[in-house]
Amino acid sequence: MILDGLVPGVAKNVLRMQLEVLVQAMKTKFHKPRWAVLAAGLLMSVGAARSQDNGKIPSSYAPVDIHESFSTILSRMTAAKPEIMKRHMALLEQRYDLSNRPAQGVKMSGGKAVQQGVRVKLASGTTWDQLSKLSPEQIQERDLFPAGFQPLPHPNHPEGGMLFPKLEIDEIKKQEGRDLARFDLDFDFPDHLIPEFPPPIYLTTRVDLGDLSHGKLITMDNYYELFNGILNPKQLEGLRLLVATFPQQQFNATEDRRSERASRGVACFDCHANGHTNRATHLVGDSRPQEFRHRINTPSLRGVNIQRLFGSQRALKTIEDFTEFEQRAAYFDGDPVIAQKKGVNILDRGSQVHAMAEFQALLDFPPAPKLGVDGKLNPKKADAAEMRGQQLFFGKARCVECHQAPYYTDNLMHNLQTERFFKSHLVNGMMAYGDGPIKTFPLRGVKDSPPYLHDGRLLTLEDTVEFFNLVLELQLAQSEKTDLVAFLRVL
Repeated sequence: MILDGLVPGVAKNVLRMQLEVLVQAMKTKFHKPRWAVLAAGLLMSVGAARSQDNGKIPSSYAPVDIHESFSTILSRMTAAKPEIMKRHMALLEQRYDLSNRPAQGVKMSGGKAVQQGVRVKLASGTTWDQLSKLSPEQIQERDLFPAGFQPLPHPNHPEGGMLFPKLEIDEIKKQEGRDLARFDLDFDFPDHLIPEFPPPIYLTTRVDLGDLSHGKLITMDNYYELFNGILNPKQLEGLRLLVATFPQQQFNATEDRRSERASRGVACFDCHANGHTNRATHLVGDSRPQEFRHRINTPSLRGVNIQRLFGSQRALKTIEDFTEFEQRAAYFDGDPVIAQKKGVNILDRGSQVHAMAEFQALLDFPPAPKLGVDGKLNPKKADAAEMRGQQLFFGKARCVECHQAPYYTDNLMHNLQTERFFKSHLVNGMMAYGDGPIKTFPLRGVKDSPPYLHDGRLLTLEDTVEFFNLVLELQLAQSEKTDLVAFLRVL
């Protein structure tokens, strides 16, 4: 079809429909010879436009044969970086309050302050209370759905790729001399809005030892020293493979890389720091074309032993599937062709994958001293606000419909139908549209894992409560929202 390649996705379909309507109108108005000539002329014009667009046709595959030297790529993309980052940071400032406002006396498991307050900005003249009283249709019609509740683009969505926080980059460079910095992009969220670094690590098999990280980032340099004598040999081998580096789309030895020097690659724990997360970001490999790919923030691996679905939208059924998928697909954007060029590492399912999965299944949630064996609050330890928050969680706020005790997940996927509230549109190269079905992640230890939702669009627990208050049409009072946050902080 002549429209294929002229414009991508939704726009192409719309243009095709407009042309079909126009051709039908010609049929009605003119005799056959005349409308046929006019229609042919119209399609020739479309063909000319396509030619002017250099004949680009959307493809599921990344280009393999690069006709540009690495030095040219480096110069071009380094020069473009300031403007790209300026545009993205302006978007974040427009959507959020990014200031450092820690909650008094509320800490993550390792001692880092938890940020407080609603950070998503509202349209001028609008309040949360006013917004909650409107129907989804009214919010969409008046364009009042907060931009911070809409899908969040990658810092450079047309380019995408793995992007690491500076804390991770600096520590890996210090320990291993390996550089995870990209010459074309920087990580976007400030340090105070992401998880503590390095995070504690807890094992289900040795709860008596507490945090086994001893304040260190676990890498190839120290994993053996820290865990020899605590893990069995198979688990120790699994951990070795989780801190071993393998080539990846942006970090490899070819000219098509985004590290200044040829790279050995990345390790699983470069994103899943200490088996938790540093919220390194990427684009999911499940969708095409590029503007329809969702941003994904690295999920925590804590508690994978009680989970039955893996990946925010992929619904992989075992941790072994997830581990193998990461190496075979996610590392290279789901493109096995480009993976062959850059050095795909095919893990052996029976030994390597199994050992990696066995270690991951030991990763425990952080201690929650106010919870009983049923995962609910011990009334003797909880305060009044936390008890009220629990009652809301299991009642009016409807959280329990998806997040069931004791680990606060139902191991299912749910579609929040956020497209009810806003119209699809392009934002910095990303098509903002409905999120589709998303995995119910466990809420145990949730205060350790900001920002929230699969793409990190919700910076605080207060943002998260406001989001669900609006999307589920709960109409919670301000005091009820405050109590709900108090309960979430002790999970």
